[in-house]
Amino acid sequence: MNPEVDDIGPVLAALADPTRRQLLGALAEEGQASASRLATRLPVSRQAVVKHLQLLEHAGLVSGGRSGREVLYQVQTDSLEASARWMVDLAATWDRRLNALKRAAERSTATDDRQGNM
Repeated sequence: MNPEVDDIGPVLAALADPTRRQLLGALAEEGQASASRLATRLPVSRQAVVKHLQLLEHAGLVSGGRSGREVLYQVQTDSLEASARWMVDLAATWDRRLNALKRAAERSTATDDRQGNM
């Protein structure tokens, strides 16, 4: 098994939710922010933001650290970059397969055309 492929499941699950994608975008813009600050940018409660951040943290997409009485979160790019590499590799594999299928279909059509002209 490929550990990189195994690690992207939580990332893809976390990114499936639009609220979590918004949180990730907000953190990317701000650099770091508390759950309270992020809650002001979204139509959900602070408690909901905290739960979403915990899931993002579990997926390796954000990390939180104490700063006084607050926990400040920031984006962690390693998991996201690994997932992006996997998707690029998957897309390239499918491109190669589709191109091979296209070439086979074109050869078949050319053969049929030649045989029809005899």
